[in-house]
Amino acid sequence: MKRITTTLASIIFALSLLTAQESQSNIDWKFTPTIEFDGMFKSKFEYATDNNNMRFSVRNSRLGIKGDVTSFVSYRAMAELSDDGKFNVLDLYGAINPLNGLTIKIGQSGIPVHNPYTTSPGSMMFANRPFIGKYFTFGTRDIGVSAAYNFKINEFPVGVDAAIFNGNTINDPFWTDSPSIAARLRVGNMKGFRTTAKIYKLPRNDLQDFMIYGADLRYEASNWKVETEIMHRKNKVNDDKLTGAYLQGAYWFPLTNGKLFKNMIPTARWDAMGSNQTDDDIDVNRLTLGLGFSFTNAPFASLIRIDYEFYFTENDLPILNVYDEMSSNKLSIELLLTF
Repeated sequence: MKRITTTLASIIFALSLLTAQESQSNIDWKFTPTIEFDGMFKSKFEYATDNNNMRFSVRNSRLGIKGDVTSFVSYRAMAELSDDGKFNVLDLYGAINPLNGLTIKIGQSGIPVHNPYTTSPGSMMFANRPFIGKYFTFGTRDIGVSAAYNFKINEFPVGVDAAIFNGNTINDPFWTDSPSIAARLRVGNMKGFRTTAKIYKLPRNDLQDFMIYGADLRYEASNWKVETEIMHRKNKVNDDKLTGAYLQGAYWFPLTNGKLFKNMIPTARWDAMGSNQTDDDIDVNRLTLGLGFSFTNAPFASLIRIDYEFYFTENDLPILNVYDEMSSNKLSIELLLTF
C-alpha cells in the first residue's frame, strides 16, 4: 500500500513540477481573471405507499463560483446550502492546467470513481440516485490532489485520472498514514459512446479497509441515451462484500408547441444491490419508472419529474433500514432548476 501511494504521489508531484516549468514560458501577463456563478435547486414531494407517510423536502440547494486566475490556473468553490437540511462545503480547489489536456486539482474535489449522471443532482436521470451512487463510497468528494490527462488515439478520446485523498470524504483534513487512492481510465465522449474502468482503495479505520472497483458503459444520441454500470466493494478486514448494478435509459420528445415545457422525457431504470449473505448476491431489486417535462432544450437541466419506485426485497440490508420509508415503494414529484 505504501509503495503504491508513494509511486502515485511521485507521479502527481512530477506532473506538478513539469506544469510549473512549462507555465513560466506561457504566462500571459495581460490576462484578466474571470469569475462565474452557478447554482442548482432541487425540491421534492415523496409518498411512501407501505405506511402512507409523506414529506416535502429541499433536497439540494447549491451555489458555486468558478473562474480563471491566469491562462493556466483556475479555481472552483461550491457550497451545499441544504443537503437534506445540512450545510456542506463541496468543491473547494485550485487547478493548474498549462499543458494541453492535463489538469491537476489541489484541494477538495470529486473522487474519480462516480459519474456525474449517478451522483450530481443537476445531471441525474431520476429523483433518487442508483444504489451504486449512494451506498458504496461514503461520499463523492475528498481532500487531496488529483490529476487528469486527456488525449486522443487516432482521434478517439481517452482520459486517465489518478488521485490521492485523506480517505475520510469531505470537510475533514485529518492526519493519516493510509491515504486513499483512486485511478480511472475513460474512453469516449459523453455524446456518443463512452466507457470507464475504475479502482478505489479506501482504508477508513481498523475495521474498514475497502477495495472498490467497477466499470460502466453508456451511449447518448440526439434524443435518447442508455447507461449501465457495475460496482463491487470488498472489506479486506472481514471479507464482507457488496455488489451493485444498474441499467437505465431515457428518450425525450420535443414539444414544439409547448410554451412552458420543451421536452417530455419518459425514463426507466432497474438497479440491484446485494451482499455475500445470499447465494446469488442480490438482496434487493428496484424498478423506477419516470416521466419528466423540461423547461429548456437541455432535457435534464431544469425540469419537473414524476418517478415511481418499486422495491423487490429478498433479504433486508441494514443500509436500507435506517428508516421505514427507505425501502418502501415511493412516488416522487420533483422540481429541479439549474442556473
